[in-house]
Amino acid sequence: MSASRRSGTTDEIGPDEPERDGPESSDGSDGSDLLAALLDGMDAALCAFDADGVVTHWNREAERILGWSAEEAVGRHGFAGWAVRSADAEEVEARLMSAMHAPGRQVHEFALLTKDGGRVLVRTQSAAVRGPDGKPAGVYCAFSEVHTQIDLERSIALSEALFEDASWGVVLVDVDLRPAVVNAHAARTFGVGRTSVLGRPLGDLLAQGVEELESALTHVLAEGAPPAPAEIWVSVRTAEGETRRCWRCGFVRLASPLAEEPVPLGVGWVFEDVTEAKQSEQEASLLRFRTNQLHRAARAAAECEDPLEAATVHLDFALAGFADHALIDRVAGGALADGEETGTVRLVRVAATPSGAPGPSPLTGQAGLPVRYAEGHPALQCVDRIGAVRASVGAVPAAQAREWALARQWPEDAVHALCAVLRSRGRTLGVVTFLRGAGRSQFERGDAVYAEDVAVRIAGALDLGEVVGRE
Repeated sequence: MSASRRSGTTDEIGPDEPERDGPESSDGSDGSDLLAALLDGMDAALCAFDADGVVTHWNREAERILGWSAEEAVGRHGFAGWAVRSADAEEVEARLMSAMHAPGRQVHEFALLTKDGGRVLVRTQSAAVRGPDGKPAGVYCAFSEVHTQIDLERSIALSEALFEDASWGVVLVDVDLRPAVVNAHAARTFGVGRTSVLGRPLGDLLAQGVEELESALTHVLAEGAPPAPAEIWVSVRTAEGETRRCWRCGFVRLASPLAEEPVPLGVGWVFEDVTEAKQSEQEASLLRFRTNQLHRAARAAAECEDPLEAATVHLDFALAGFADHALIDRVAGGALADGEETGTVRLVRVAATPSGAPGPSPLTGQAGLPVRYAEGHPALQCVDRIGAVRASVGAVPAAQAREWALARQWPEDAVHALCAVLRSRGRTLGVVTFLRGAGRSQFERGDAVYAEDVAVRIAGALDLGEVVGRE
């Protein structure tokens, strides 16, 4: 009874089929119950009018939207006086009934009244219903709330914008943790086409960081979205090689809206490249730390009576977070003045950090015994150039790297070196060498600037010792 009222009008208009004469169905019904059940089971609001504009059908969705039941709606003439304002009734009826003589479907938007007096803006699609003789016999009308349609259109527009024009990466990952949909920005970030990335394991796209990313995706599938974005460092495989990037990632769990129980469809993964910002932040933090270390070293060195001890204090403070080992070599025979003609420069090891375990840099007690530096050694180059020199063993087997370090009179685990000249009052006093072991990055230009700052302070302490000694 909800979809249509048992009356003569019910059988006059049916679903685009001519009226059939014949026996009733096996259960004794005339087919109207089946029609009512079909109409009530549809998600769209449906109503129908005969040729005179009388309502003949009214389903449950129409009742939900407007509040009028089928018993209250079927049999009324049009919407006038109950489902539409009197002032608008004539226009609304004309629009609806015009579909009876027009080809195809007619789409209109107008306001209807709910049973409790509210107004609902709806979008209707109307079409003619033909009788057994093929002539128009009425109109059927499907309608929905406009805001629902607008919400749907907005959702579709948002999805299309995200996957076409968004300035951040959007990836839909299935439950197997493989990309199912990728937007243009994400494809460019991966360095591949949008279709070639689909269905591939994330390990094919990322050289590092894939474990952390997959762990996050698995957590979202099991527990839901995290409360805040996550910053993940990855190495992206590209045609030019691996590129180190930092992505700020957001995740949402996707579930089917059509299932009664949540059925996971995968994870929506949105990421933004924040590498430059993170690098700037790290550089600023590192600069603050190193500046603080220099200030602390200056205060501690001021308490030292022995100038050489003050020099090693500067060295110890500089090592924190910067290098694994450090050496101080003095020029044999005294400071070397600028422009002074000398033969081969010899360097004497006066201080070095312990090679076996961390600790303060002790004095070596080998003053006067030159270190056997071969020609072209980075420390000697540093003296010749009066500037910082960087050296690295490169990608070689561990045994070869050990030989490289020992040949240069450095601890056997050293693979990266940075030499800075010790200068004071236009003279070269020696060289300070910083060393990093395997697993650490090479020294960069910014590291050389810091090493030179430390060298200035060490040279000042050593030069002060010479002045005091002469007095």
